This record gives sequence, C-alpha cells and structure tokens, in this order.
Amino acid sequence: MNIGVDAAALGMSNAVVANTNDVNSGYWNPAGLIGLEDGQVALMHASYFANIAQYDYIAYAKPIDDRSAWGISLIRFGVDDILNTTQLIDNEGNIDYNRISLFSTADYGVTFSYARKLQVPGFQYGVNAKVIRRVIGDFANSWGFGFDFGLQFERNSWKYGLMLRDITTTYNIWAIDEDEYNKIKDAIPGENQELPESTEITLPKAQLGMSKLFEFHNETSLLASANLNMQFAKTNDIIATDVVSIDPAIGFEYGYTNLVFLRAGVGNFQNVTQIDNSKKIGFQPNIGIGFKYKGIQIDYALTDLGDQSAALYSNIFSVKVDLSIFR
Repeated sequence: MNIGVDAAALGMSNAVVANTNDVNSGYWNPAGLIGLEDGQVALMHASYFANIAQYDYIAYAKPIDDRSAWGISLIRFGVDDILNTTQLIDNEGNIDYNRISLFSTADYGVTFSYARKLQVPGFQYGVNAKVIRRVIGDFANSWGFGFDFGLQFERNSWKYGLMLRDITTTYNIWAIDEDEYNKIKDAIPGENQELPESTEITLPKAQLGMSKLFEFHNETSLLASANLNMQFAKTNDIIATDVVSIDPAIGFEYGYTNLVFLRAGVGNFQNVTQIDNSKKIGFQPNIGIGFKYKGIQIDYALTDLGDQSAALYSNIFSVKVDLSIFR
C-alpha cells in the first residue's frame, strides 16, 4: 500500500497529494474525487525484481452529486509460481522432483472511498476504508482493516492537501497453518522453531502537499507540486528525529494543449550508510510521459532513473478512461 498507483503520479515522484483530482485520488487523497465530472476507470501494471513480482491496480469512481463522490479500488502485489521444495526429499532420503509443487504469495488491498465538499468555500474532504488481505500459499494468511483521511483546499490558484494514512493504525491478524509450518521449521536446524508473530501493525503516516498550475499563452502549462512525507518514528529519511521523519518530494508536469505531458520528479531522500560506515544522501529521480485523447489517457513512468537510490527502477504503465466517451 506504500508503492503508489498511476504512472502519471509516479512520474512526478508521488508529489500529488494537493492536486490529485481523478479516479486515482482514492489512493493519493480521497478528497480529490470531488474533481470528477463523470465516471472513470483506471488500470495499472508494473513488474518488479526482474519481472519476478507483479503489481496490478484497478479503480472505479464517479460523482454522486455536485457535492460528493465515491470510488473503489483493488491493488495486488504478488509473486506467483514459487517452487515449494519442502517435500523434495522423501522419507528414504531420495530426491523426487515430482514432489515439487507451486504456490503464490500475494498482498491485496481493497479501498472504499467517499469525498464531499465542505460548506466552507475551497475545502473538501475524503475518507478511505481499507481491507487488507495477505496470503502466503498454504502456510499463512491474514486480514487487516484501516482508515485514511484526506483534505484539500484551494485559494488564489494554489492548492493544498493533507493525507493521513492508517489514522487508527492498521492491524493485520495472521492465521498460520501449523501443519504446514511444521513441515518447514526444521529445514535449517535450530531456525524457525517458534511460530511468527500473529499481529502486524501499520503505524499512521502523513503527507502534506501544495501545488500550482501555470498556464501560458502558447497552449502550454506547467504543474509544479511538492510533498512532505512524514512518518512518526525515526527512520533513514533525510530529516529524522525521535518524533517524526520527513522525506520531501518535488514533481513537475509540462503539458501541451492538454494532449501531451512530460513529467519529472525527485523524492525518497534517504541517509544511506556505505560499506565504510560513511553516510551519503540517496534519492530517487523519476520521469514520465503521457498522452490524452478524447477521454482516454495513457501514461508511462520510469522510476529511479540513474539508480541514485537503493530502490530498483521499474517501467510502469497505466490507463485512465473517462466513461463519458461511451455516451
């Protein structure tokens, strides 16, 4: 749930909390769903770790009336067809390749979103209810639940956004199949002798953003936006204290006639420890391009350009369709 969705947003290093205003707002800031004029559908696919892991996303959202909107989305991140070799050797010590089976491990996140305009001009808010499902073959599975809250405000062509993720703390409760666990706990002598923790906790996080759209006379525009991504713990973020750690992100989108878009951004600023224990600042540059025609938008992003951070780069594609084109 931390990776992000929509190649357009990822090309801007996720700095979209203040300006998001389409179907993908259910992830970035549900308050942005108010910007919908009709129903929209979004799809995204990305491969990670040399195509070993697959990351997929689908979302739908539409206005309820001129003051409210709703949406639903599904994210899946999984590794499929993993070789299960725990039974490779039979009781007589012989290797039997017929005893190899396949299994998948996958995380699922379903988000239900609702947004509404406030009576105060320029303000709108949104809430998410999330259901988290995690499956590791027949070995273990879990269910989790959480909530997000988002707020947007616009004044004098400047936009501001606040996104509070997992505001009540998200809990995942694991169910471990002890029979399956007993088959693997002695794979390495002395290791994995006790069952893992059955409760997984996701602590609250906050994102504060601002953006402005500059429109020029030659039918071009420039969207500039920035985020402060905050975790309430000490991490390797470039600004880190015992109370809060902050990772800034900046993104730009150059548009021509609302048809072609070029994007760039930089974020994920981290203090990285080197082999000699010295410190350096790592960061993640992203670029992207998009095309929009008659309500259909296709976007591409390349993340971690130049391998400046510990994260691996990935090619990401997404599609967004305004359903009004079918009417």
